[in-house]
Amino acid sequence: MTRYGYTLMTEQSGPKQLVDYAVAAENAGFDFEVSSDHYSPWLTSQGHAPYAWSVLGAVAHATNRVELATYVTCPTVRYHPAVIAQKAATMQLLSDGRFILGLGAGENLNEHVVGEGWAPVAQRQDMLEEAIHIIRELHTGELVTWDGEYFRVDSARIWDLPDDGVEIGVAVSSAAGASRFGELGDHLITTEPDSSILDGWSGSADARTIGQIPICWGPDKQEAIELAHDQFRWFAGGWAVNADLPTPHGFAGASQFVRPEDVAATIPCGPDLDELAAGIAEYAGAGFTDVALVQVGDVNQERFLAEVAEPLLEKLRG
Repeated sequence: MTRYGYTLMTEQSGPKQLVDYAVAAENAGFDFEVSSDHYSPWLTSQGHAPYAWSVLGAVAHATNRVELATYVTCPTVRYHPAVIAQKAATMQLLSDGRFILGLGAGENLNEHVVGEGWAPVAQRQDMLEEAIHIIRELHTGELVTWDGEYFRVDSARIWDLPDDGVEIGVAVSSAAGASRFGELGDHLITTEPDSSILDGWSGSADARTIGQIPICWGPDKQEAIELAHDQFRWFAGGWAVNADLPTPHGFAGASQFVRPEDVAATIPCGPDLDELAAGIAEYAGAGFTDVALVQVGDVNQERFLAEVAEPLLEKLRG
């Protein structure tokens, strides 16, 4: 049976609100919760970007049942992989084994802030591969020294380490990526309901395949479409574009000709739960084991979790 998750969207809500939403989402019956890990929102109108790891630590203590994951963290520029290894181990202990470390090659939007530039995509993937190897080595609990092509680690050890380690999900956007990173990751992460990406997976047959879909529930369909356009029109660019733009201003320029009707064609919007469920079900039909929902915008978030999430989940599971 497909598992359904809730997205803690750090770009559209403040840290205390996100912790409250996490508790409400667990109470509403979601199976897992994922958090974006951003230094900046996609668009200025979203207005937020708290530190995801602090939020997740608070969520780990505020919840009891739901699994938690980063969706996703880039372990190559803004964070050194040795630091990610330590953070992930601590999160696994705080959550009593409920944490999955979701990793990806990142976006310029978040990584350029440390002044190290932005590499071409092939190099970013090479960096991600090396970073995963380092994290795996450190999660053995042994003393690690590493002198690689992109990273150095000098006599590092993770002192507080969970007995069962930390499972890693790797974000990919193609069958080739699924094949390349299948040997390194425990689970596959992707944002397109494309079964060919899943078919390219070269890892364990028991791996979870974790997708994500934005929806915009609201009592008035046109208002929901306008909200989705205001907050989420960046989504239309696709990852080939989105990975390289450096600022919200750039995303505003790149999406200036995206119309509300264009957004409505790709993001299920409005009060009709059957319409929302039909859009979400596309992932289950493509073979995904897990689907994380993004309720677009902060304005209707509390009402969505209090009134809509439970009946929507019943429809999806039915």
